[in-house]
Amino acid sequence: MINKEQNISKDLFAPAHVDLSKSEKISKPSLNFWQDSWLRVRKNKGAVVSLFIMVILIIMAFVGPFLTPYAYDTQNVAHANLPPRIQGLEHVSWLPFNGELTRKDGTVIHPYETGNVKEYYWFGTDGLGRDIFARIWKGTQISLLIAFVAAFMDMLIGVSYGAFSGYIGGRIDNIMQRIVEVIMGIPNLIVVVLMILVLKPGITPIIIAISITGWTSMARVVRAQVLKLKNQEYVLAAKTLGASDKSIIFKHMIPNMFGIIIINTMFSIPNAIFFEAFLSFIGLGLQEPKASLGTLINDGFTSMIAFPYQMIIPAVMISLIMIVFNLIADGLRDALDPKMRD
Repeated sequence: MINKEQNISKDLFAPAHVDLSKSEKISKPSLNFWQDSWLRVRKNKGAVVSLFIMVILIIMAFVGPFLTPYAYDTQNVAHANLPPRIQGLEHVSWLPFNGELTRKDGTVIHPYETGNVKEYYWFGTDGLGRDIFARIWKGTQISLLIAFVAAFMDMLIGVSYGAFSGYIGGRIDNIMQRIVEVIMGIPNLIVVVLMILVLKPGITPIIIAISITGWTSMARVVRAQVLKLKNQEYVLAAKTLGASDKSIIFKHMIPNMFGIIIINTMFSIPNAIFFEAFLSFIGLGLQEPKASLGTLINDGFTSMIAFPYQMIIPAVMISLIMIVFNLIADGLRDALDPKMRD
């Protein structure tokens, strides 16, 4: 009788038969944080197109000056103020690269024919006969160099300062934040003028001026994140295991803030490019014969009415760079934000 009851109980509690062919399967692969972020970036068409354009611009910034036989600083007054002309497009009247200029009264002139110029200047020449195509890409190279170096310095100083301030806390944090507020109250233009008085006008004082005042926003963002993370369980566990403060900050906290750091860095790059262009436009940036997008816009502004291409081309270039970096930063912000996950 007992054996019969045991057999019945075993039958009642026997595991159910599962048909594996009909069972549900997890179709989505296991992805880490960066793989999942990249998939979400790829869904953002604006960010992908902007990333592709950015790669082309960076490549052309270094390759472009070598695609033309004319150096960016070589002057040829006999070929001054020539409009853009590209081989094969001389007879296409509706394109702006046929070597023709239209005056305000509607008269069309042909500077290449009247000056017996056989060369082709793809973006035309400026008032000193310098090739604008070579100068555009050389200026893009210098502007990107200044922006990337300044953004790297902002990230390096801002992340270290903000992480240390937020982690230590207390009176030291209070003093460090008052220093940040003082620096934020100093206008960038004053710092640039002081740097130019101390150093020669050029790339170095611009980078130093941007770095002195540009890291404060990064420091505040990182400090806020550290204040939120320093009481998390994994930080307390690292302290319990005897990890040093430096190890906790740089090995545990900062890797968890990579998304925010990357986003702020990407937004600081177009700001640095615009600030450099502004300085060059008002005459506080690079000096001749060096070229940047700001100096090219400044040179084209003086002859904008007679030769509009000298200002339109660098203005379009700097606008394109600003739009591209802002769209990439927006795409990264959406992709790296955990709240935006599907």
